[in-house]
Amino acid sequence: MSNPNDLFGVYVHWPFCAAKCPYCDFNSHVHRGPFDEDAFVEGYKKEIAHMASLSPGRLVQSIFFGGGTPSLMSPKAVQTILDTIAGHWQIDSNAEITLEANPTSVEVDRFKGFRSAGINRVSLGVQSLRPGPLAELGRRHTVEEAVAAVRIAQSVFDRSSFDLIYARPKQTLEDWEDELKEAIWLARGHLSLYQLTIEQGTRYFDLFNAGKLQMPDEDLGADFYELTQELTAAAGMPAYEISNHAVPGQESRHNMLYWRYGEYAGIGPGAHGRLLLNHQRHATATEKMPFDWLKLVNEFGHGMTTDDVLTWEEQGDEYLVMGLRLKEGISPARFMSISGRTIAEKQIEALKGYGFVETLPNGNIRVTEKGFPVLDAVVADLAA
Repeated sequence: MSNPNDLFGVYVHWPFCAAKCPYCDFNSHVHRGPFDEDAFVEGYKKEIAHMASLSPGRLVQSIFFGGGTPSLMSPKAVQTILDTIAGHWQIDSNAEITLEANPTSVEVDRFKGFRSAGINRVSLGVQSLRPGPLAELGRRHTVEEAVAAVRIAQSVFDRSSFDLIYARPKQTLEDWEDELKEAIWLARGHLSLYQLTIEQGTRYFDLFNAGKLQMPDEDLGADFYELTQELTAAAGMPAYEISNHAVPGQESRHNMLYWRYGEYAGIGPGAHGRLLLNHQRHATATEKMPFDWLKLVNEFGHGMTTDDVLTWEEQGDEYLVMGLRLKEGISPARFMSISGRTIAEKQIEALKGYGFVETLPNGNIRVTEKGFPVLDAVVADLAA
C-alpha cells in the first residue's frame, strides 16, 4: 500500500442529470434547453489550474468523474479535462481514471470514445435488476438496458463496477437474495451495494414523513446487510468497505484514497476537496449551482466558496469516520500523528467487550461484522 500521506487524487463533479431520482441528495441538476458544454469545460480548465497552483508538483494516482451523470459529457470534453489535469500535475502511469455512467447514456461508440479519452474504469448506476423497483426508484432505464450497459462496459474497459440499492420499500430477503445472486453472476470484480437511506431534501424524505413510504425496520435492515455480506464473501467478492465488494485487487483506488484519508482536489460545481497546504489540511468546497459556479470561475479563476483549515481534532474525527468503514481498519499511530491524541484504551476495550471492534496483527483497529450495522455509534465512541 502507498503511504497514505502521499495519496493524491482529483475529483471532477459534472452536476447535470437527465432526471432527478427520488432518493438522491447529491448535487445534481436537471437542465432544460440549450446548453454550452464548451463554456463549462473552459471553467473546469481554469479551476484545475487554480487547484494546481495551490498544490503543485503532485503525482495523481486516481481521477474520478462523478455527478450528476458524467456520461452525458462528450468524450471530447472528458479528454480536454484529462489533458488539462496532465498539463498541471503528473498523472501516475498506473492511475485509475473512473467515470460514472447511467445505463441510459451508454452506447458502445460513446464508451469507446471515453476509453480513447483516457477513462480506464466505469461505474454504472444500475440500482436494481427488477422492473418495478427501477420505476419506483425513478430510474429511466429498463433491466435489459442495464444488463446490456454492464456487458458493454465489460467489453470496452478492463475494470468496471455497478451499483445496486437494497432494503427497498416492500423488498423481501428472498427477493434480494435472487437479485444479488444475479448481480454477482453479472459482475466482474466489483459491486457497490448500498442500503437505502432516507435523506433530507429528497422526494423519498417527503413521502416517508407523510407515511406513504414503508421502510424495513432496523432488524430486517440488519438481516439484509448480513445476507449481502454472506453472498458476496461466498462468491469471492468480500466487502473491503461497508458498501463496496471486490475480488482482491479490484478495489476502487479512488474511493480507497478517500477512506485512507489521502488528499484530493475537488473540481466543478459542488465538489469537495481535502488539500494539505503549508502543513495544514484544508477542507474546500465549490459553489453548488452550476451557472453561479461558472460565473465565479470566470471572475476569480475558481468557484471555491469554502476553504476551512481543519483543526487536529477535526482531522482525527474525519480519519475515524472514513477509515473505520474499511475492512483494513485504522492505524492508531496514524491517528496520533493526524490528531495529536490517542484513542482512549478504555473505549477500545469497552467496544471489544461488545464484540464491535478488534485489533489486527498489524496493530490496526477495525470494526467487526457485528459492529458494522452500528458503525456511527462505534465511531462516536472512539472519537469521544
